[in-house]
Amino acid sequence: MSYIEFNNVTKYYSQTRAVDRFNLSMDKGEMVALLGPSGCGKTTTLRMLAGFISVSEGRITLDDRDITHMPAHQRNIGMVFQGYALFPHMTVAKNVAFGLEMQRMSKSDIDRRVKEALSRVRLGDFAERMPRQLSGGQQQRVALARAMAINPDVLLLDEPLSALDARLRHEVRAEIRQLQRELNLTTLIVTHDQDEALSMADRLVVMSKGCIEQVGTPAQLYEEPANRFVAEFMGKTNLLEGTRLDGAGFRTHSGIMLRTAQSAGQDASCLSFRPERAHIAPADAAEDPSLNSLSATIRLFTYLGPVVECHLSLPDGQPLMVMLPNTSNAAYTAFTEGTPVKVRWSPDDSRLLS
Repeated sequence: MSYIEFNNVTKYYSQTRAVDRFNLSMDKGEMVALLGPSGCGKTTTLRMLAGFISVSEGRITLDDRDITHMPAHQRNIGMVFQGYALFPHMTVAKNVAFGLEMQRMSKSDIDRRVKEALSRVRLGDFAERMPRQLSGGQQQRVALARAMAINPDVLLLDEPLSALDARLRHEVRAEIRQLQRELNLTTLIVTHDQDEALSMADRLVVMSKGCIEQVGTPAQLYEEPANRFVAEFMGKTNLLEGTRLDGAGFRTHSGIMLRTAQSAGQDASCLSFRPERAHIAPADAAEDPSLNSLSATIRLFTYLGPVVECHLSLPDGQPLMVMLPNTSNAAYTAFTEGTPVKVRWSPDDSRLLS
């Protein structure tokens, strides 16, 4: 039996349907990420589970209890907000103790829980500091400790890393994931950052305009996107417009014939392949019948450290991208901007999408 169940959960704001018949099951100890652009309904969904926003239609259950209309303070759910939401006039220890005091726990139990929570996030020596004396990463850890101190049945994270710089984001997201696994804590995280979702969650839920586009593991959504929206949202991809042919073939609008190992429905209107699955070869290189090939011209190299983005254009002006590894014998060093080349990739790495 699933630990959390969303059954046709819908939320209206006047005549606007912010969330449309949302259905999702979560297992105990699972970490699921709601992922999508701003306004897609992911935060509204999270806050309906928290009890901060009412449900217009549908049902939410937690451990077989119907919590759809239960007050937020009775749900035993911990939440970490985007802006930390720490009380500036309280010490770190007082901030972490706040939820426990609302539960009218004894002082000895509160002190023990606060000490345990701060120890988990490596802030045991910061109990008497004020929030203004902490870095952004430390403030986020305090917010996490406060959410975990109540021993919640569920942990909710609303864009928890958006206020941190890139280095801290990598550091804190690894710590959150480690804690979540150690405590076997059922967790729902909202983010618009696909790298964050890919690195932290057991499963991803990609949303658009209040609806679920696809649910699956990080590998499933990246390697087998259900449609072009998911393919474009889950990292960088190349999209070629055209028509699906009988069997495993595709013809672009410019008449180029390409192959794919995947069959798709009649409504497939584009072919997708990831930039890191392609490579570039000289324009006069011998054809390789095992690979798809397109003639293109290099427009720009973008150096990103571990990889180099090669931006190209097809004869009709459509842009393409190839991601090249930065090795000691890097292929990109053999080419210059403006050079005609061939872009090649395996048919196995092509996806037909609608």
